[in-house]
Amino acid sequence: MKLRATLIGFTAILMWSFLALFTAASGKMPPFQLSAVCFAIGSLPGLVVLILNPARLALLKQPAKVWITGIAGLFGYHFLYFTALRNAPAVEAGLVAYLWPLLIVVGSALLPGERLRWYHVAGALAGLCGTFLIVGRNGVDFDGAYAVGYGAAFLCAFTWSGYSLLTRRFDAVSTDVVTGFCLATSMLSLFCHLGLETTVWPETIFEWVAVAGLGLFPVGAAFYAWDYGVKNGDIQILGAASYAAPLLSTLILVLFGFAEPSWRIALACLLVTGGAVLAAQDMFRRKVPAQPAAAA
Repeated sequence: MKLRATLIGFTAILMWSFLALFTAASGKMPPFQLSAVCFAIGSLPGLVVLILNPARLALLKQPAKVWITGIAGLFGYHFLYFTALRNAPAVEAGLVAYLWPLLIVVGSALLPGERLRWYHVAGALAGLCGTFLIVGRNGVDFDGAYAVGYGAAFLCAFTWSGYSLLTRRFDAVSTDVVTGFCLATSMLSLFCHLGLETTVWPETIFEWVAVAGLGLFPVGAAFYAWDYGVKNGDIQILGAASYAAPLLSTLILVLFGFAEPSWRIALACLLVTGGAVLAAQDMFRRKVPAQPAAAA
């Protein structure tokens, strides 16, 4: 059960690695408009399930703390991330925001039944180094003039790691509630768009397909898979393995001709893969059953 849930959580990381490709192909929609549209699309799979099985609607009746945590996690993360990108260089803001996998690994020590081992931290740090090589390939320069952006990125990392860790405490809550989280995030993003942005729609069918892909997978199914994974799987392994997302994203961009291969990518592959294997060694261990004592 735990292995299966962890593997389902991995699929969220795989889907997030297509985020950059789909975003690059989606045209020039402003961030909050894109978020509103994609989260509306992302709610569709959950709505279909609820329509086909109306009895599951009862699962949406949850305490206020569940709804506050979910909406704050999904909308809060994206609001802070977009704010960081608006007020700081993308490279530095991205690096600060991508502290969240490390925070999940370290913070998991506070969860009931979890023990933080040295190899969990070492694996997450190796992944962070690999991410640094990928994201900071053109250099990194933290400037105090962008303190607001860096602060938003730091809060962004804490928001997503906090959401993931708190979600683990709501393990009895059905993943169906993610449908409501997506709808609420879509509405809040729409309000932000109407107040802060100018509406721009995709110009081609190809761009619409990219937007639909974003909504169905990285900004849709991925959140359902992540919710199930962190509730029922190994959250420490998932946290460390999350550093694979920017690496896989870069490899996908290289494959589709949006980026050039380099030694940095090769080294990042070693760091991220090695870190994930190190952090996941509990999965590879097999308990050897004790041999019965020999008869006297």
